[in-house]
Amino acid sequence: MKIRRISMLALLALFSAASFAQAEEFAQAEEKEKTESSEDAKTKHPIYSQTMKSLTGKKIDFKQYEGKVLLLVNVASECGATPQYGPLQQLHEKYSKAGLVVLGFPCNQFGAQEPGTEKEIAQFCQKNYGVEFTMLGKVDVNGKNAAPLYKYLTGTESGLKEKDAGKVGWNFEKFLVGRDGKVIARFRTNTEPDSDEFVTAIEAELEKPAPKTGKK
Repeated sequence: MKIRRISMLALLALFSAASFAQAEEFAQAEEKEKTESSEDAKTKHPIYSQTMKSLTGKKIDFKQYEGKVLLLVNVASECGATPQYGPLQQLHEKYSKAGLVVLGFPCNQFGAQEPGTEKEIAQFCQKNYGVEFTMLGKVDVNGKNAAPLYKYLTGTESGLKEKDAGKVGWNFEKFLVGRDGKVIARFRTNTEPDSDEFVTAIEAELEKPAPKTGKK
């Protein structure tokens, strides 16, 4: 009977040791996963890691824009600046083959000037301005519900100087992102897309070579 008790105690000790080893293994694996996730978060680019829906519901993976010059504009259909769609489309036609990507982000936060459905916005843009550049689904660009992309664009982490950072003021603000993924310049509503200042800034970025990615 005594031998039996000793055997049982030995088995319990072995079981406890095994359980402890498994628990320790699990804890180490969990810690490793957290570290890797943290490292992934640090290496993910705030622009190129984004995925958003277009006006037509198509998934847009921003990774495809690496090495391109991006022009991001929050747009509206019933604004005094709405005719800027025209020169934005012209920029798309003239410079898209050189590496410019124009992206429109409908937003109803300013004077409720983008009240339509996504289908109505798409039809309006095509019918009135022949828009062919990529239009994303409706988003907020300010506040707690702002799209993560815009939270980045309006902050100093994006490359903007502190005096140029801060929330979007009105429709048709323009963010110019260089081939390196940094915000090069921010233009307010009253800067026309076909102005010399604006076009010169775009051309200067397009002349720069795309950064090397390290891929063979």
